[in-house]
Amino acid sequence: MCDKKCVGFLINPIAGMGGRVGLKGTDGMENQARALGARPAAHLRAMDALCRFVQLMSHATAFPLRWLTCSGEMGEAVLKTAGIPMNVIEIVHIVTGQSTAEDTRRAVSSFMAQKVDLIVFCGGDGTARDICSVAGNGVPILGIPSGVKMFSGVFAINPVRCAETMLAFLQDRLTAVQTEVLDLDEASYRAGEWKVKLYHAALTPFEPRYMQSSKALIEDVDDTAVRAGIADYLLEQFQHETPALVFLGAGSTVKSVGDRWGIDKTLLGVDAVVNGECIGSDLNEQQILELLGRFKARKLILSPIGAQGFVLGRGNSQLSPAVIREIGCNNIIVIATPAKLAKTPVLRFDTGDAMLDRELADDGYIRVVTGYRRRTLVKTML
Repeated sequence: MCDKKCVGFLINPIAGMGGRVGLKGTDGMENQARALGARPAAHLRAMDALCRFVQLMSHATAFPLRWLTCSGEMGEAVLKTAGIPMNVIEIVHIVTGQSTAEDTRRAVSSFMAQKVDLIVFCGGDGTARDICSVAGNGVPILGIPSGVKMFSGVFAINPVRCAETMLAFLQDRLTAVQTEVLDLDEASYRAGEWKVKLYHAALTPFEPRYMQSSKALIEDVDDTAVRAGIADYLLEQFQHETPALVFLGAGSTVKSVGDRWGIDKTLLGVDAVVNGECIGSDLNEQQILELLGRFKARKLILSPIGAQGFVLGRGNSQLSPAVIREIGCNNIIVIATPAKLAKTPVLRFDTGDAMLDRELADDGYIRVVTGYRRRTLVKTML
């Protein structure tokens, strides 16, 4: 039987809000995100994880577990709604007004003072940074992914897997390992520049099937020629089909396709192309849906994040479940160089819609374009 355990739990209520409206982050942009129609989603992701945890606990050997959290939407509300008994929840930080990063840091200080066994949070890389600025590597942390960008290695691949990892760790079936906490400079990110920085080394429960690795920047000496071959192959395919609306996703691999086609492709946004002409740059969810209403033939070109393997759900929140269903899973083309795939053994999907994720993962493998007239089957995992 497990000894008595204590979990520190907090939510960044605005995490991920900016993604659907194309802001590439929400730090300092909450008012603009709301003005564009963004809605908070972190509490839904946290609820998915906690409901699964409660379900798992109902079938597990009981052990004493105490929860420390923040008042209101920073933790208390979701814990109670998910079915965590009130008598095991302790509010250690009262939030007054709109929550801030300082609330996160103060909550973590209280967690550390009471010697929690694990800190579970719902947010993105910025939230992970705030937690580690106080906790360091003194206690393992585990993230429920909800940010726009999540390149750190402390996140589970989705909320359900987070719950399963949490329980296994609390039952002493998993150990903690050191991983990286990375973050992008959001101002540079919005301007189309990719500035990733290592901020902390953190401890996290080690479950290789369910935890994402930190993002890797992968490039081989022959990548330029390979990328050109991919672009030429795709262009050749489209020339033999009905003229289509083609969306180009984020990242350097897809940008190289736009460059080859003579299009001024944004590095980190979703752009739209028709007949070789860019008709929309850095589009948000609503703008994508409006374009889809005008064109019947459509394609979406994506490339996975190196090492992590996420095709959807990291850095491209504007490609929402509604957008993907409108485009059609069969109209998604995944591209990657052999060098990237060598460091990315499985591909993943985390759209926030579990049924759609299963449909995208197909029968456990998807075809990936890896060069001119070259495709390979790559394993998928949820």
